[in-house]
Amino acid sequence: MSLVKQLIKLNNRKLIAKPAYLSTTTRETFKFEELELELNEIKPNLPEDTNKIPFGSLFTNHMFSVEWDSKEGWSRPKIGPLKPLQIHPAAKCLHYSIEIFEGMKAYKGVDEKIRLFRPEMNLNRLYKSAVRSTLPTFDKQELLKCIKQLVSLEKDWIPKSTSASLYIRPTFIGTEPTLGVSTSNKALLFVLTSPTGPYFPTGFKPVTLLADPKFVRAFPGGVGNFKCGSNYGPTVYVNIEANKKGCQQVLWLFDKEEYLTEAGTMNIFLVIKNQNDEIELITPPLNGTILEGVTRQSILDLGLQDPNIKVSEREISMKETLELLEKGRLLEAFGSGTACVVCPIEAILYKDKKHNIPTMSNGAPLMTKFADKLNQIHYGFIDHEWAPIVN
Repeated sequence: MSLVKQLIKLNNRKLIAKPAYLSTTTRETFKFEELELELNEIKPNLPEDTNKIPFGSLFTNHMFSVEWDSKEGWSRPKIGPLKPLQIHPAAKCLHYSIEIFEGMKAYKGVDEKIRLFRPEMNLNRLYKSAVRSTLPTFDKQELLKCIKQLVSLEKDWIPKSTSASLYIRPTFIGTEPTLGVSTSNKALLFVLTSPTGPYFPTGFKPVTLLADPKFVRAFPGGVGNFKCGSNYGPTVYVNIEANKKGCQQVLWLFDKEEYLTEAGTMNIFLVIKNQNDEIELITPPLNGTILEGVTRQSILDLGLQDPNIKVSEREISMKETLELLEKGRLLEAFGSGTACVVCPIEAILYKDKKHNIPTMSNGAPLMTKFADKLNQIHYGFIDHEWAPIVN
């Protein structure tokens, strides 16, 4: 059994989520009904051209926050004016990366209603990440109610555009001011919201990936399948190296077989014509080193609804990828994620040789189909259970 298959088997075992502390208090979670509001009357300052809103650089007037400590449990949650955090310079998040986060969006639909997109999946992932980081657990539905309230308060910050949105960033940090490498006795959970324009203002912009096996994003038994800040900081250096070689992102390879895992911060998909002349949609399996992307799962779910597509979660190596390309059987390659939704891949730089992929020259029919369907769901062109309305 290959190492990757062993990882998949291990990853399929049920995660038993236990809090870092067995609390004897009644404050084992915060409650929406106790939410305190302190409103800022400053009006939204959105640019007229939403295409010019860069990702993650503009923030709304308010934020959600709630504190926790091991003696008292959770405090009362609060939505108040956006302001700098006040934490001790010895806080564990600053030294040992006891920090996790999520990325989700709210959309203003063509009917003026505000929708989230599969928020339960994001909160399930945040919960699992908290357990893995020995941060305290919480009631996911209570947090979702608080996030909906924050989004509702900031509704005027959501661009009226079917290509823009309000990015939502839940963040959870260990704040205990001690230098020992141990579980944090204090923590802070907060949520920021940030209006953002389209990821591709002028249409899909395909990327070239650097595939270099000497760089590894995640490893067996690590935290590659959790949304920890420590997964992202070390990738910046590699991305700079990719930029020097004319690439925009990194294709992360794993193991001696050089299995494809992720593309930059995105999950990766290949569309091929297999040996049976079927159109097959392939993405690497969740083996413990790959993030359980919400958009990834949504594309798989949509693919399974199409009788003309074979959907596969399986290992695919760099060798097999290049063989498919050489035989003319690799039709499309694209990444997926909350920020971009989908991102076409036009080439892979591997061992100093550029391998061109006909994603856009073929018109990227499957990628475009998924993107269009998700756009319809996001912006209320169709009613869908994945897009709950924020009252």
